[in-house]
Amino acid sequence: MTEYRIGPADQIPEGGRLVVDCDGQEIGVFCLHGTLHAWHNLCPHRQGPVCQGRIYARVIEPVAADGTTRLLAYDEDAQQIVCPWHGYEFDLQTGRCQGRPTQRLRPAQLRVEAGIVYVRP
Repeated sequence: MTEYRIGPADQIPEGGRLVVDCDGQEIGVFCLHGTLHAWHNLCPHRQGPVCQGRIYARVIEPVAADGTTRLLAYDEDAQQIVCPWHGYEFDLQTGRCQGRPTQRLRPAQLRVEAGIVYVRP
């Protein structure tokens, strides 16, 4: 399996991404809490370009003891990406779909050597 040189790790800022073409396979590389994660740019729902979606903190809805809800809040430690085609949400660290636990993003192998990022689709 071919390994592709992506470039310097520091070119992907905290909370940022880089989507690259690896001979026809697009891979999204994300930096979260100082750690890089690589995912195939295909939503498991309908193969949409998930890695090009909006990134935001996970939305949580606090529920009071009486079952009522208040304002929405955000979990800043859990970053989500939303597929731009149909709105499926995925955790960028685990790849899990928030609404359908059986669906996940497909990981790509990633390694960093001497500050340079390499991926293997």
